Amino acid sequence: MSTTSDDPTTSDHRSSVLPGRPPIVDRATWQTARDELLVREKAHTRAGDALAAARRRLPMVELDGTVEVTGPDGPVPFLDLFQGRDELIVYKHMWYDGAPHQGQCEGCTTTAWHLKDAVYLNARGVSFAVLTSGSWDEVAAYVEFMGYTQPWYSVRDVEAPVGEEMGCIVSFLRDGERVFLTYSTTGRGNEVVNGSLALLDMTPYGRGEAWEDNPEGWPVIGSVREGHPADGGQACWYWRSDADGVATWGPTSRPVPQWTRPGAAPVETLGRQGHDH
Repeated sequence: MSTTSDDPTTSDHRSSVLPGRPPIVDRATWQTARDELLVREKAHTRAGDALAAARRRLPMVELDGTVEVTGPDGPVPFLDLFQGRDELIVYKHMWYDGAPHQGQCEGCTTTAWHLKDAVYLNARGVSFAVLTSGSWDEVAAYVEFMGYTQPWYSVRDVEAPVGEEMGCIVSFLRDGERVFLTYSTTGRGNEVVNGSLALLDMTPYGRGEAWEDNPEGWPVIGSVREGHPADGGQACWYWRSDADGVATWGPTSRPVPQWTRPGAAPVETLGRQGHDH
């Protein structure tokens, strides 16, 4: 009779160290380490709650709610975007004039794609819309291609805070006919929308980006194909890919959700200056 155990939880015949992977321990040791991290996670949650409380206490700036933005029904006053509710969240989507669908902003795509349905915001009494600086004829075709169902509006030639600066989430409050700016994100503040990033942060290899604090020997996540080098290890390297799913920001790439859209096909140009080879 063999004395070798086939129980996968035993390590008699298995290495306790796998290169580029977390150390192997028993469940009790893992639980102790997990509980220690949980203390830090709870502190992080409480700190976030405190920041949200401070955010609610920010002063606000009044703006002209009659300023017009352009949507599928033509020009409408900004006040209409509230849809009768008192609060409004908008995402301001960057735009490359004249670029085809595959040449539009991959970073803004991550935010808009993760906010395709605002039903829970609406249930709480908050409306949502996407604003962009593109001309409406270009924007309308893009929205149809992407399959977006949330309202989009062009804010071309509209002054801040409704127009101008793009790539941010902005919060507005309505009091009758009066409209106020209450909050705006900067930098990585948009990450709150992207649940995929939060999930990746729970995995052993994280986002696979060079700025992350990883253990020595951790693999550099990414793909490289001859003639199509991926930006593995660089920020947001996987947000664009070619038709084969290989991460690349070259002229054959699209923002990754676009490959799920009917009619998406390999192309040879991003159609925007400085990005084609």
